[in-house]
Amino acid sequence: MIRLADSTLRGLTSPAVHPPESTPPPALVSSLVAVAVSILDLASAGRHCFPCNKRNASSAVRCVSNLLLLLEELRPLAAWPAACALHLCLSELHPAFHRLRNLLEDLSRDGGRVWMLMQSPLVAGEFYCLMRAVATAMDVFPWDVAGGGVAAEVREVVDLTIRQVRKLRYGVEPSDRRVMNDVNAILSNFEAGIVPNRSSLREVLDYVGVHDWTSCDEEIRALECELATEHASIEKREIKLVSDLLGLMCYSRSVCFEATDRSQNLERGGQGEGRKVKLLQNVNPDDFQCPISLELMMDPVVTSSGHTYDRGSILKWFRAGNSTCPKTGETLSHKKLVPNVALKRLIEIYCAENNNPVSKSRKVDREAVQKVLTASLVAQNAVRLLAEYLVSQLERGTDPEQNKAAYEIRALAKRNTLNRSSLVEAGCIPHLLRMLSSKDSSMQENAIAALLNVSKHSAGKAIIVDNGGLAAVANILKNGLNLEGRQHAAATLFYLSSVEENQRLIGEIPETIEVLVKMATDGSDRGKKNALVAIFGLLPHQSNHRRVIAAGAIPLLKEQLKSCPREDIATDCLAVLSCLAGNREGANVVLRTGVLCIVAGILNSSTSRVGRELCVTLLLNICNNGGTEVVSHLAESTSLMTSLYSLLTEGTPRASKKASSLIRILQDYSEKRSHIQPLFLQERYVHAW
Repeated sequence: MIRLADSTLRGLTSPAVHPPESTPPPALVSSLVAVAVSILDLASAGRHCFPCNKRNASSAVRCVSNLLLLLEELRPLAAWPAACALHLCLSELHPAFHRLRNLLEDLSRDGGRVWMLMQSPLVAGEFYCLMRAVATAMDVFPWDVAGGGVAAEVREVVDLTIRQVRKLRYGVEPSDRRVMNDVNAILSNFEAGIVPNRSSLREVLDYVGVHDWTSCDEEIRALECELATEHASIEKREIKLVSDLLGLMCYSRSVCFEATDRSQNLERGGQGEGRKVKLLQNVNPDDFQCPISLELMMDPVVTSSGHTYDRGSILKWFRAGNSTCPKTGETLSHKKLVPNVALKRLIEIYCAENNNPVSKSRKVDREAVQKVLTASLVAQNAVRLLAEYLVSQLERGTDPEQNKAAYEIRALAKRNTLNRSSLVEAGCIPHLLRMLSSKDSSMQENAIAALLNVSKHSAGKAIIVDNGGLAAVANILKNGLNLEGRQHAAATLFYLSSVEENQRLIGEIPETIEVLVKMATDGSDRGKKNALVAIFGLLPHQSNHRRVIAAGAIPLLKEQLKSCPREDIATDCLAVLSCLAGNREGANVVLRTGVLCIVAGILNSSTSRVGRELCVTLLLNICNNGGTEVVSHLAESTSLMTSLYSLLTEGTPRASKKASSLIRILQDYSEKRSHIQPLFLQERYVHAW
């Protein structure tokens, strides 16, 4: 049995962890009471949210509720009997209660609901095993010793509960089996290339509690995570089922919900994304780093001192025997950790904006997903039918329907190559290009964002160019109705520039490079990054090289290096500058602008391996194209030589090779100067006589 891979579904995989034998009965009882209360709270909140195994879940919760009466009676006992049977009973109840709580959490959690439905036989079997474990544990409860302080009516309730537990079968419920059959019938339709009945889809979604676009999207993300995670014990039939369900949910998200509940993007031209950008502008990304590991926090938690750390780092600190706050040194009043939900959400937004994975557990390996989906006929046909449906909406739908279809294409094409290929083959690109002329900022933004994602497909690039898309995209870059659309246009030009001929064609479009240079220095952080990579993609063509220099990019990039606090943007600036310094003209402009000292300083202080490599590349290009004056200046810097030598051992193989080349140039210059200088001194001495 496998579980969804975002580290949330634990009920079917969590190991049975028994408490240590040295744990005293009072501590065990207190722990069991806490777990039992959490189970009842969960059941109270999720009574109407269990998508399957409702009867099994209710029976298990009722059993825990009755056993809680006994546990509450045991807690106030003044003297505890030294009974091995009591410790054994409580120790066996402990893992059963914990696994039951995990299972109920999984059943009620958003994401993975369809998967849990299709695993109903295993879920029912888990309920059966856990309840039998509870009954077995209660068989050894020493009523004659520990039950002396327990009320008679409580014992009667417990006895009746255990008898009921033994009678119940905990099988798959008829309603669950009916809906499972409906799902299998829908998957069979997809396999045969038949469009499923929409009302049947809605019945399945309603049954599992997927009532809106966002909850359906969460199902998709959870299934993608499962496919992208390596499991040594995955069975082929389970992988096939996950990939089939992923195709089903992708189709359902677009077809079954008339409008997305992310309506900010549809009705206000993606202003939801704009709010994210503004929100991040008020936050220092350094605050996302754990003070202990200095790495991006995956699971930020707050200690009793009020400081936030990554959960893994602070737990490692505690395991080392420390009981103080690593930042202040003060003794912590307790070691309880409170999740910093707000900060975690900010980190997720930051990572999404910068194409960084939030965590290894949540990172989706798109290639792994692509490989599995390609082998699934159900998933392929579901995506193909969905692409045809969306293109028909673009072609014949009303403006709101076209807008929604563009948004769905935007979301679908971002996922994997299979989706992009299906959309391109269905003919979405000409319709999206037509939508770029819309006076509705939302339609325009969704269309250019969709084109951005399909432009990652090789055939998509050619179709965009053949349909006059280069000029249309460049026009959005210059005159787009909102900031997000212009940023997407810059990124689209980057992907289109991967074709050599397109580099020339884009560069010849009037004012395109000038607008990119302006965006790279005056835009939002996202705009700067997109513009910088677009410029970098155009530079291999020599005519664009001159155009970028003529647009005044080098002085502006220098100012970015001086003032930009974000290391990723500084790295992009270095990449463009190192490329510009690849010939004599660019190297001379870089020298006249005074970038040299800034780059040397970054090399000495940066912790980014990529950034340091780009610094060395830039310095090497300047030395090769800028003459002996540059070499002379660099050779006098002892701190520079120290950084270069450190790269020989700490850098990547490519960075080490470049650092070695630069060191050789500087050493050769120093040796030549040491031979020439005494000769000059001797000549001066002879002339003086």
